[in-house]
Amino acid sequence: MRGFSLIEIAIVLALILIVAAVSTMTLQPALNANHIAEAYNTTLTTLRQARDMSVAQRQIYFVTLSNAVAPNTITITQGSTGALISTYPLPTDVNFDAEPGLPVSPTSPDGFGVGTTAIDFDQGIAGGIKNVIYFYPDGSAQDALGNVNNGVVYIAQPGKLFTSRAITLWGGTGRLRGWHLWPNGAAYYWRQQ
Repeated sequence: MRGFSLIEIAIVLALILIVAAVSTMTLQPALNANHIAEAYNTTLTTLRQARDMSVAQRQIYFVTLSNAVAPNTITITQGSTGALISTYPLPTDVNFDAEPGLPVSPTSPDGFGVGTTAIDFDQGIAGGIKNVIYFYPDGSAQDALGNVNNGVVYIAQPGKLFTSRAITLWGGTGRLRGWHLWPNGAAYYWRQQ
């Protein structure tokens, strides 16, 4: 006579399942936003780390942004020795990705690129390697041929334009700036973070 009936236990289990389902659906957008923020912060921090190491140690360091392998990765390599310093993967659901519908030049971040190439460095240079940035001891960013390396990298979840972020690099100074895509009615615009 003591305890719970089978009906009471079934009702409690049904309520627990409903609360769990609602919680999962509510948390999913927050988890997606967290993954985008993590990928953006990892990319920006890694680029800044390579630049800072180059200036502090008076050596060339280069960063390779790779979207050819899964997960997308960022590596820092010491220039004179070729020693791999570190590798950082992006979250598995985030890519270096230029989603269709991004604002194009001149409204692209800092006017770099046309919003169609995910990793687009070596602006205005023909034949450069667009996914490798060499940071020099003076703080500048150059390509493998010694040209000033301006450019942009786009980060997004595939198929979700509104998740897009961008990071621009001014090669002459090595200055990095972060950008966030915001809606403006049916169109989108870039705003610096």
